Amino acid sequence: MIKRIHPHHPDIDGNMWEKIDTIIEAGRGEPGALITVLRECQDVVRYLPRELLSYVSSGLNLPVSQVFGVATFYSFFSLTPKGRHTIKACTGTACYVKGIKESLNRIHGKYNLKEGGTTEDRRFSLEGVRCLGACGLAPVMVVDKDVHGAVSSDKVIQILENYK
Repeated sequence: MIKRIHPHHPDIDGNMWEKIDTIIEAGRGEPGALITVLRECQDVVRYLPRELLSYVSSGLNLPVSQVFGVATFYSFFSLTPKGRHTIKACTGTACYVKGIKESLNRIHGKYNLKEGGTTEDRRFSLEGVRCLGACGLAPVMVVDKDVHGAVSSDKVIQILENYK
């Protein structure tokens, strides 16, 4: 393994850099490895900061523009920090009519969190999605992999407080 100088980044510690180096080494010279390398690096850091994209570029001997292009093209990559828990709130017709907007307002009031954002402490990220395929449970919210139905504005905070 080639020993390289790690750029400073407050969200990436020494253990993470070791894992990243192992990931890059496994992908070096493998055609089409970029997406896998980026996905695995994102699993380590929880997002892809610019310094990491440059580091991957150098490690795989690929142009930064190519690495950045792939990272920004695919929706499952994030260039901004994400929370430990991802909240997906359905904003489709059935959920909207049954009050998901009030639940979103309550989330914003309690955690200062809007759709597309992450709390300052990185506890939660909130995504508004068009459909979760559970209209019979409307309004619906998924936290990580847990589905919550009939989410009223009265119980949404109670649900979220179970996620530390």
